[in-house]
Amino acid sequence: MRSISPPPPLTIVKPGEGLAIDPTPGSVGFAFKLWGADTGGAVSMVEHPFPVGALVLPHLHTREDEYSIVTEGEIGFRSGDREVVLGAGGYITKPRNEIHAMWNAGDVPARMIEVISPAGLEHFFKEFSELLTSGPPDMAEVAALAANYGLERGEPAWLPDIISRYGLTPPPP
Repeated sequence: MRSISPPPPLTIVKPGEGLAIDPTPGSVGFAFKLWGADTGGAVSMVEHPFPVGALVLPHLHTREDEYSIVTEGEIGFRSGDREVVLGAGGYITKPRNEIHAMWNAGDVPARMIEVISPAGLEHFFKEFSELLTSGPPDMAEVAALAANYGLERGEPAWLPDIISRYGLTPPPP
């Protein structure tokens, strides 16, 4: 007879619950819904509000895949050579080791849910948002934090075109 490990505890997060951080005006926010500790490390879930003009700069993950579900507005995604704008109800995968960016592609606030597998990256989001809420971050500190979580930034040739076409406000470098 095989031994079955106990399931993680049941976690319930009601609408409006979870740690919410809006680091700086015009930036993408973070609402932490499920942490890795809630799922035995399998996944974490973070909700991201996107103000009009918001952009998540191009980056890649070396340790996890992300799955996004747009719940409000329109969010643009660029992953590798593929670009799409999704409205509420749209899903997209963002595989590890592929540079990607996201932005509010409309003229109203947007929102998406990010499923991260395996869990762990939610801690980067929390630590990064804490750096932002305490004023302009030291870029060396941001780079060290990103490296700690296996994240790499990129400056692909397509970024200026996306910023121009959608009238985006890039965050500070």
